[in-house]
Amino acid sequence: MSIGETWIQEAWRQTTDKVTRVHERIGANFPHASQNGRYQLEPAGWWTAGFWPGLLWLVYRETKDEALRKTAQLCEEQMDGLLTDPMMVDHDLGFMWTLTSRASYQLLGDEASRRRALLAANLLAARFNAQGRYIRAWNGQLTGWAIIDCLMNLPLLYWASQETGDPRFRHIAVQHADTVLTHFIRPDGSVHHIVAFDPETGEKVEAKGGQGYAPDSAWSRGTAWAIYGLSLSYRYTGYERYLNAAKRVAHFFIANLPEDHVPWWDFRIPEDVPRYRDSSAGAIAACGLLLIAEQVSPFESAIYHEAGKRILHSLYTRYGAWDQDEEGLILHGTSHYPEQRNIDVPLIYGDYYFAEGIACLNGYTELFW
Repeated sequence: MSIGETWIQEAWRQTTDKVTRVHERIGANFPHASQNGRYQLEPAGWWTAGFWPGLLWLVYRETKDEALRKTAQLCEEQMDGLLTDPMMVDHDLGFMWTLTSRASYQLLGDEASRRRALLAANLLAARFNAQGRYIRAWNGQLTGWAIIDCLMNLPLLYWASQETGDPRFRHIAVQHADTVLTHFIRPDGSVHHIVAFDPETGEKVEAKGGQGYAPDSAWSRGTAWAIYGLSLSYRYTGYERYLNAAKRVAHFFIANLPEDHVPWWDFRIPEDVPRYRDSSAGAIAACGLLLIAEQVSPFESAIYHEAGKRILHSLYTRYGAWDQDEEGLILHGTSHYPEQRNIDVPLIYGDYYFAEGIACLNGYTELFW
């Protein structure tokens, strides 16, 4: 069933109004998950640090609200110390500096932001394991681990190659994306969260459950990262293998959605395990589906566009916290069920991708990624 367009502008207006209101309390801080109606704050080094300033930049792009601009820039400046300590950063450099420094440079032409984003890209490239052709996840002893989330960090590398004319960044991104195609995506379109490699030989050792229920389950946010991340790799490279893989994962995601089009936290869990939703996975996937719709033939486009729009419409009408004493935009996110952290709460990255998706439907198709 096709959904009309009248709700989109209203959703965008409510999003911009609420972000502007919530900004008065949160200011230049780093929210992650909302508890009892208030976003709890994390240090600047937490992987979610870019999503609040990214949300501010999304709204600023339309409203030109100077207060939002100043706060986003203050957040970016607070992260400077991380760029001089390689043990304080990891594979999430792209999440953190794409939505802060790259967004700032894209919107304002700020040269200091450009330098920060390029430095972050260099640090991300330095994590590449040439034997295994992957960007290693986290720090410490996990030298052979790679994760599906990292697909969303690759745009920082693609951008760095475009910005500098140096293809090395793109080469690394392409090799990591190819490793995802080989080792992360199953034939049915579901994905592994974590794959462990031997860091010396590069050989695959095993797949791990990570934030999913089990190694052979289907963590919905990981599926969403794959949809969006692969479609972005296609956008930068034009390699059809990435678009075809993004479509295969998208078909798995769409086919396994419940009636309200917002996914469970894992698509493959036993009957006796709580079936919490993960609204953030829905928002991320919707953005990826909208991008796929722009990249395929007109004959196919409506399939992906309508699927993304259905998810965003459901998030807006059934999960939106518009009239509540709640700082989050959308309810019922699940951060990490296996560790029992931040379950059934708003999540800042869910809010960000929801806003990005609504902005795209509303005509703002330029991406920060």
